[in-house]
Amino acid sequence: MRAFRGTFIHFLDNPETNPDSSHQLIEDGLMLLNDEGVIIDVGEFRDLKKYLMDPCVDYIDYSEYIIIPGFVDSHIHYPQLEMIASYSGGQLLEWLERCVFATEAKYKDYEYAKLKADIFFKALLKNGTTSALVFTTVHKESTEAFFDKADELNMLMIGGKVLMDRNAPAYLLDTPEKAYEETDCLINKWHNKNRLRYAITPRFAPTSSEAQLQAVSALKKKHESVYLQTHLSENKNEVKWVQDIFPWSRDYTDVYEKYELLGKRSIFAHCAHLNDREFDIIKESNSSIAWCPCSNFFLGSGLFNINKAREFGIRLSLGSDVGGGNHIFMLQVMDEAYKVGAVQNYNMSPLASFYQTTLGNARALSIDDKVGNLVKGKDGDFLVINPHATPFLEDRLKAAETIENKLFCLQMLADKRIIKATYIKGNKSYESNSLIKESFF
Repeated sequence: MRAFRGTFIHFLDNPETNPDSSHQLIEDGLMLLNDEGVIIDVGEFRDLKKYLMDPCVDYIDYSEYIIIPGFVDSHIHYPQLEMIASYSGGQLLEWLERCVFATEAKYKDYEYAKLKADIFFKALLKNGTTSALVFTTVHKESTEAFFDKADELNMLMIGGKVLMDRNAPAYLLDTPEKAYEETDCLINKWHNKNRLRYAITPRFAPTSSEAQLQAVSALKKKHESVYLQTHLSENKNEVKWVQDIFPWSRDYTDVYEKYELLGKRSIFAHCAHLNDREFDIIKESNSSIAWCPCSNFFLGSGLFNINKAREFGIRLSLGSDVGGGNHIFMLQVMDEAYKVGAVQNYNMSPLASFYQTTLGNARALSIDDKVGNLVKGKDGDFLVINPHATPFLEDRLKAAETIENKLFCLQMLADKRIIKATYIKGNKSYESNSLIKESFF
């Protein structure tokens, strides 16, 4: 058994719907994990310190630090990490053509993909992300490399091979038949293997023929417990393109609706230009939206209508969308989300922000039975936060008297230097090697 001492902050429910009992703050707490890395108990140190009498207990003292659940990222492309912050001179469609496709072509080679997967997961752990919903590339090899590394690290990851058979370079196209066969094979090999989950992954409607969308529908019906992830209504030119390609459709979402791709385990990234009918069908189907504020800014896609999403009661999550998003650190994604809300007269509270990137995202991805908070029976995926990482941050936090203000300071001012350690099922997977305080800022 392992015992971790520190200040614990985690969420039990959404602060916006259950403000009185949404979170738990334990100033001097102890968390107990069994040998499998599953949480046995979390509580006051004074109440649980009796377990430390057992000489077999491995005691780790983080008394000067804050322990929170690991971050969950609901939309990210692992092959695009190597071309993050690429200048295209255009918006989404130009960026895909000029920057993304050539990069993704490299991932047909398993050894190359494996090398980049290793870099990707190191970046996630260093930035405190312990679970994510991930796009690979059209190549089976890139998907194998992704899952091989995730399994090696024992991380709870969801991912899938990208499907596209038109409107992209020939070297990246598959066929409806190949898409079905390779995805079916990958699902059978990886879905629910250890902590892994599979997501059927058509890139977006313009790059899939109706025959391929029919194959996606067939896969979804055959494998009812798998996920589906794609993009929806990210850019106005993209929306117009969909209308041209699918002239029979009422709107963009109608394309996915026709092929029965909506549902509880369907996650649609962006959704920046939905009409009321689309919001309504997403709500009624219990689908969820991955809000990606960083990439919406970076690619000039527009502002997600957070008030409309709240009005319709949409299941919402936050995604970094690397490489369209230029930040992999989820606190910086929270920072951008706050600003998007602020210009729409929605001031997202720091409690709501931290809830969203932990338990809220886990709920949106239907993995909250395993991760998202630090309660008995959950997997021990958590972060050790260093509030003294820089003299500036330490000084600012001293003036923040409430938990809300402390979290807001972290959200607005912190960077990856605050991640002292990242734990996966109770095992240390990353530790900052900084022996001295960073520079003032």
